[in-house]
Amino acid sequence: MSDDNSSNNWDNSSSSSSGDEWSGSDGDSFSETSHKSWFEKIMDSLKAILFGLLFVVAGCALLFWNEGNSAKTAAALHEGAGQVVSVSSERADPANEGKLVHVAGETKAANPARDSEIGLNANGLKLSRKVEMYQWKEEQEKETRKKLGGGEETITRYTYKREWSDRPIESSRFRETSGHQNPAMPQTRSRSFAAEGATLGGFRLDAQVISLLGSGDTFDVPASALAGAKKVFGERASVAQGAIYAGNNPDAPVVGDIRVTYTLLPVQPVSVVGKQIQSGFTPFTTSNQRTVLLAETGIKDAAILFKHAEDANKILTWILRLVGVIVLFLGFRMMLSLLEVLADIIPIFGDIVGVGASMVALLATAVVAPVVIAMAWFFYRPVYAGLILAAGAAIFFGLRYLSALRRQPAPAGLSHAQPVPFGGQQGLAGGSIPYGSGAQQAPPPDQFGRRNPQQGVQNPGGQQGGGSFLPPGFGKK
Repeated sequence: MSDDNSSNNWDNSSSSSSGDEWSGSDGDSFSETSHKSWFEKIMDSLKAILFGLLFVVAGCALLFWNEGNSAKTAAALHEGAGQVVSVSSERADPANEGKLVHVAGETKAANPARDSEIGLNANGLKLSRKVEMYQWKEEQEKETRKKLGGGEETITRYTYKREWSDRPIESSRFRETSGHQNPAMPQTRSRSFAAEGATLGGFRLDAQVISLLGSGDTFDVPASALAGAKKVFGERASVAQGAIYAGNNPDAPVVGDIRVTYTLLPVQPVSVVGKQIQSGFTPFTTSNQRTVLLAETGIKDAAILFKHAEDANKILTWILRLVGVIVLFLGFRMMLSLLEVLADIIPIFGDIVGVGASMVALLATAVVAPVVIAMAWFFYRPVYAGLILAAGAAIFFGLRYLSALRRQPAPAGLSHAQPVPFGGQQGLAGGSIPYGSGAQQAPPPDQFGRRNPQQGVQNPGGQQGGGSFLPPGFGKK
């Protein structure tokens, strides 16, 4: 059972805590110590097995889906690159209606980009607004210590800092809410405003295309925007340091202060690949029902735009592969957590089993992840998968063939021994072997210095094989 040593009397807490007084300064923190029995750890590990199984299923599903998504996107880009037609930006030719076209040229904006809420205008293709509020943020750091008998003690340190954030941080979920309440963010939030009437030569540029061009550079808010800022953020609003600030002192912000900054995408050359509809662009639908709509700043060839899109697809694919592998590993590790808990009666044994469980989880991930990816390739890219499999098989059998050649014995009668002069053969240990000792050696020459090629050699038993030596003096007249 858990020990309840809490001095703050928090609901459902089995902990003792100690910490700083809440002074309202950055770096406020306190520590909380909680205890968990061996039985409670076993129950948690049983739950972890179920969650681990769900993680494994989710990891496999993500890996399989990711390969399919990558393959479909790559196929769509390949199809689009084969159909795109580069056309002049001067006018939209009706003959290209419905085709995938590539247009590059100078842009214009008939009207400035406008933030109508604040009444701020800027000459450019897109004006982006970022609204931030100074808020409390909670950070946690945990240290777990195992105890003899299977229990454990966890020390959690909560640290509270203040920072600018363009998203609301829910302070009601903090471990200690006293002195760390965040007010509600204003309804005016971050968003982008595309210039109306923007054109690329004789083509229209709508908000969907402009949104693909990036955010642009920092834009300093002019003093003329002050009146609109006060209508939205109240009388505390001011224009300072190139931004709108709602608070008493922009150099010393307090929780609840508002900061609004802008970026502007200027009028500049642009390159677009999309389906031509009258004088505008819309996503082009490929045969696999994927869409192609590409846009970048600068004058660029269609091949460059497609290359960048293909690179982005590859990067996303590898990121999601890594996420899937991590989810798989966590799933297998959670499924094996019970083994570590059972061994935790003696902490050092639990640590050893934990390391082994992590290695097993890593090995299982290394096996399952490639198998799932391979199955996805067979499903989505059977031709490529078949070629890779054939190449792998060829390499495997080729290595086996080379290995078999190296293991074949040398032909009979061939020896790697160096020739030695008659009268003694160099032995394995460096000594000489006299002629006639039964070792395999060449016969002596006759008195004319000749050797009979038909003469055999002595076998290990000392018997002559294949013929006899000519007697001395044979052939004299």
